[in-house]
Amino acid sequence: MGYNMKRFNWQIYLAVFLILLSVILYLLHFYIFRDSHHIFIYLLGDIAFVPIEVLLVTIIIHQLLNLRERRAMLEKLNMVIGAFFSEVGTYLLKFISDFDPHVEEIKQKLIIKKDWTDKDFRSVRRELRDFAYKVDSKEMDLASLKNFLSSKRGFLLRLLENPNLLEHEYFTDLLWAVFHATEELIHRKDVGNLPDTDYEHLSGDVKRMYRALVLEWVDYMLHLRNNYPYLFSLSLRTNPFDEKATPEVS
Repeated sequence: MGYNMKRFNWQIYLAVFLILLSVILYLLHFYIFRDSHHIFIYLLGDIAFVPIEVLLVTIIIHQLLNLRERRAMLEKLNMVIGAFFSEVGTYLLKFISDFDPHVEEIKQKLIIKKDWTDKDFRSVRRELRDFAYKVDSKEMDLASLKNFLSSKRGFLLRLLENPNLLEHEYFTDLLWAVFHATEELIHRKDVGNLPDTDYEHLSGDVKRMYRALVLEWVDYMLHLRNNYPYLFSLSLRTNPFDEKATPEVS
């Protein structure tokens, strides 16, 4: 609070100084030219322009600068999203989808092609948003999933510390879903011997993470297609839902 008061006082001092300086200059003008009529004509004209200046500076220019800053921030955030999928997300998609009994239904929608348009991506995302995801944690290799997520816990924590995440609600929700599933698994000593009620609880956590992963992956692929064709090409060749995908270019 003390720092804010000092900053506020500094602004008051500056405002008073500028007003006094303006008065002194007007007095100097009158002292030299003895023409108060001329002074008041230009003074009134300057005051009349103030509302337009406020409109230009505080609304139009300010909004343009904010838009530019927001785009730059989102661009940096998309780099973070790319790092997430490279380090964690793509593996999780492949791992969890192997235990999804309905995976064949969404695989066909997620075999993304080079010639897909924005409309194609939006259409697929709508379908996947309403899709009935289903995973049974009792049938999964929870020990492997636990070991993988445990090894990435530090990485996930560093991502969550990124202040730019507030600009991307969906990715923030995804990170929290992954982090929550990580914490749930870490706190269980033996994930291979749990009561059915606990497996059901874990199934809900994994399903929440799985759904968020799929939707964010589609959005990220659209971003790559529109902005980074070379990264989009690699992502197509490493598509976790495409069994025929291979990183080698043929």
